[in-house]
Amino acid sequence: MSFIENPKTYTGHDLETIFFRPMLAGPSAQELGVRILYNMPTPTTVQLWEAQSNVLQKYSSAGWSGGTAATKAQKTIALERVKAELGFAAADYFSMVYELIVGRSDVNLDDLSGTELEAAETELFKRAIGEGIRATMWVGDTSIEEGFNTFNGFLTLMSQYIEGGAVTPYHYAATLLENPEGAVELFDQVWEQADERLKDLKSEGQLAMFVTSDIYHLYEKYLDSKGAESAYTELVNGRPALAYHGIPIIDLHISSYLKESLLPQSLCLLTDRRNLVLAVNTADFPGTEVRMWYNPDLMENRQRATFMAGCEILDERIVSLAQIRA
Repeated sequence: MSFIENPKTYTGHDLETIFFRPMLAGPSAQELGVRILYNMPTPTTVQLWEAQSNVLQKYSSAGWSGGTAATKAQKTIALERVKAELGFAAADYFSMVYELIVGRSDVNLDDLSGTELEAAETELFKRAIGEGIRATMWVGDTSIEEGFNTFNGFLTLMSQYIEGGAVTPYHYAATLLENPEGAVELFDQVWEQADERLKDLKSEGQLAMFVTSDIYHLYEKYLDSKGAESAYTELVNGRPALAYHGIPIIDLHISSYLKESLLPQSLCLLTDRRNLVLAVNTADFPGTEVRMWYNPDLMENRQRATFMAGCEILDERIVSLAQIRA
């Protein structure tokens, strides 16, 4: 059997195909619920075009009357150099990796190859990196000393827009959420107070309400209270996804992280998914790699990843935000 302490280093194409692209493409990317830009040129710049709203003119005479060109805006996503590091005692680490292997019927535990161990070890680290990116994407704050401080997340960026006057949040008392109907009232008010440009995007099917877990659970209780047979079935079997008037409701699953921050503890954010952009780069940063090795002095398995990441809200005008005051 190969030893788990064999060092492994992933760079270049292997770094992309084995580690990051599986996390940032396909179903994994869809679970994040936002727009993802992977390995775009640095600095990562997004072009925003506003087409002419009325190009039709009377056909009364010859000549050119095309008017002005479409308005173009440009936004640069600030990417920060980040690293992820994990260290496990050799015994604990070995058991954790084995746990990912023993559940598979096609593995012979008496003859584990180095490839089997490497795949399990890689999966363990990928999960940790993926959750770190997801959490920082929402609650990251570079101004704090500890915690998720590698790059500013969407909620921190939103706070900056609020301070600058570009976004006006709507505050509601906590009593609004004392009854299940409060979730529906909150969704209604977030929609009614949204900019008309945001409402017009509903037909494109990319709108979503991002909510904290308490609001999500309250809406589930509201649906459970309905007397229909489908409500009973969903109460027993659960619901794979929730929606309100065709707009998906996405549970952010960040309540435990919010408790350790100064950000609002309960909120509902309505916007277009494409308006929230996460950018990750593993190509333009010298020294970008994933390394796994065994430290014999401390009898510790160590893992390290270095890359660049950042996120941005492209257009603060198509955002409707409600915060619940304690």
